[in-house]
Amino acid sequence: MERTVTDIAWEAPAVREALLNLEEPCHVTSQDGRIGVIRTKRPAEQGCVVAPVILPGQLGAGAFRERFRTRLAYMGGAMANGIASEEFVIVLRKAGILASFGAAGLSLPRIREAIRQIQKVQSDGPYAMNLIHTPDEPDREMAVVEECIKSGIAILEASAFLKLEPSIVRYRADGLFEDGRGTICANAHVVVKLSRREVAEQFLRPAPREMLRSLTAAGRLTPQRAALAERVPVASAITVEADSGGHTDRQPLVTLVPAMMRVRDKIQAQYGYAEPVLLGAAGGMGAPAALAAAFAMGADYVVTGSINQASLEAGTSLRVKEILASAESADVAMAPAADMFEMGVQVQVLKKGTMFPMRAQRLWEIYRQWDGLEALPATLRERLEKQYFRMGLDQVWELSQAHLAQSHPRLLAEARRSPKRRMATVFRWYLAHASKWAIAGDVERELDYQVWCGPAMGAFNTWTAGSSMAAPSGRGATRMAGALMRGAAFLTRLQFLRAAGLPVPAELFSVSPDELSESAPPVPVPTPISGVPVPGVIPSPEPSMKRSSREIAAFLSMQIAEHVAVSPQEIDTQASFESFGLDSVKGMVILGRLESWLDAKLSATLLWNYPTIELLAQRLVRTM
Repeated sequence: MERTVTDIAWEAPAVREALLNLEEPCHVTSQDGRIGVIRTKRPAEQGCVVAPVILPGQLGAGAFRERFRTRLAYMGGAMANGIASEEFVIVLRKAGILASFGAAGLSLPRIREAIRQIQKVQSDGPYAMNLIHTPDEPDREMAVVEECIKSGIAILEASAFLKLEPSIVRYRADGLFEDGRGTICANAHVVVKLSRREVAEQFLRPAPREMLRSLTAAGRLTPQRAALAERVPVASAITVEADSGGHTDRQPLVTLVPAMMRVRDKIQAQYGYAEPVLLGAAGGMGAPAALAAAFAMGADYVVTGSINQASLEAGTSLRVKEILASAESADVAMAPAADMFEMGVQVQVLKKGTMFPMRAQRLWEIYRQWDGLEALPATLRERLEKQYFRMGLDQVWELSQAHLAQSHPRLLAEARRSPKRRMATVFRWYLAHASKWAIAGDVERELDYQVWCGPAMGAFNTWTAGSSMAAPSGRGATRMAGALMRGAAFLTRLQFLRAAGLPVPAELFSVSPDELSESAPPVPVPTPISGVPVPGVIPSPEPSMKRSSREIAAFLSMQIAEHVAVSPQEIDTQASFESFGLDSVKGMVILGRLESWLDAKLSATLLWNYPTIELLAQRLVRTM
């Protein structure tokens, strides 16, 4: 029987809707350079291509999902200083998505508390702890590893390592055992982020025998586990990190992934591991097209980084999230790294809205040029004290001594002996505090914010522009992950049709987050810690719950307190919104959160017609 014109939908909206339904196969045909979807359920005929079901959970390697017990081949990578926060890890963990807590730069007590908070939430989902390389503090690396082993952390995300270190080998080997059939099993996995072949090879091979013997002699490993470690790779997975935020070599992903894949496959063939090392892609993961491209290159999984700190659950200030929401891909620059300042190592940071990259680079130039603080010209020293540090350099040195005496006495002794090291210590104070000012949202130091960021942030903003995810209030971590992966699945489906010879129009490849969000994973509300509301996260009320004016006022006070970096108790509910420094953008962000919390549509003029917390709360109670 001949098809009639009513059997086929040629209209672009109908074609898009059918292809976006990833859960159902779609019969597609073409005519006169256009494509249409066949509505009738009949066997495919000549000229018809069946677009198969392609779900987010099918992308990447099943081995990744099985090994780490995840629902998606997706990992929320760590952002240091707790920016990848407990709340960030918890919500992704509940959704069956692997996430890594940003332990870098945090004290051991703070890390212990983070582990406690994550583990007290009942969930079978995976999570990881980050271990950043600290070349000046090998004892600290080992202490973090010991804490992870003691706490039963099953996945360690290692970053910024320049070579294999005893701390990583200790963690990996301690988790090895043999089952009843003599198969080596692991309950401790290392996922290492890297971008250099020479580093990759060390993690892809078994641990060096000399290092294992040294750990055994020191009582950190049993001879049995050391022997097992000689038969498995140090890493369970390597994340190939291209142009990313923070520590980066800024290499292009399209050349780095295939090159690392060849290295991985060569070493796999040499050792014949029972469980091959997985390979992931990171750097630039800010839009569905980037994820789809990474999977098309053969990546087993993808890792997000820069965009994580723009999520609701990220442990950074609302002001930073607002700045990030307006960033473009070119709004990044390289600056000296606080943790490896004297080595000349750089990190990629946001340059929009801050003078940090320029000032940090100037400190590095001064460090290279002069032998110590005492050698600085008076005019230069005065400028540094007035513009950069806002206090005398001698005072900064005193503060640094007090900190190092408690945390790193060996480094303090070296700095006291060497004028050059003393100058570096003072300059590192500025670099370290610049990230803390950003996390705290210190309005006095906004021009000095250090925000680790790669071009992926700009790509994410371009993709979400005009959608409900454009503003910080719409960026839940699970929603972001779900939309990115669903978008990648949709684009993969379109590429399948193109490969089959169909003329898929270019405009179909442009897909909004709002077109993907309906079937995306639900966004769980993070569990508050010790009764304290989670910063930036909106607790959802019960469907028919009516809020009192006191509850509404408390909610608004909490939101404004986060903006001005004070406690909610210090907010005057009778003071005008303008007095808190709220411009139209900040006001709309808070109004959006209030809408979600109340589950009600609110007028955009409310903050101006009812200009105090008290007046607005009373107005809402009367009308809801």
